[in-house]
Amino acid sequence: MSSRERKEAEVRRMLETPHPPVPTDLAARAAEHGARLLRRHQALRRAVWLMLVAAVIAFAVWAMVAQPWVVAPSDTTPPLEGW
Repeated sequence: MSSRERKEAEVRRMLETPHPPVPTDLAARAAEHGARLLRRHQALRRAVWLMLVAAVIAFAVWAMVAQPWVVAPSDTTPPLEGW
């Protein structure tokens, strides 16, 4: 008997046995669990968006204050030789 046939026989044997009873509140518990996961994922998504918006605002404020696109004034003048 090959391993494939052995697995098929085991599956058939499992399917022929009587199924275990299902708890009566299984659907309600599954729905509550799904709702809890959904709320958690929505809260996480909101937190990530909030952090992203805060980072963009912080960058914009920093850019307005620091003005990194402006060339800094030179503190020293180049030497004037050869005049």
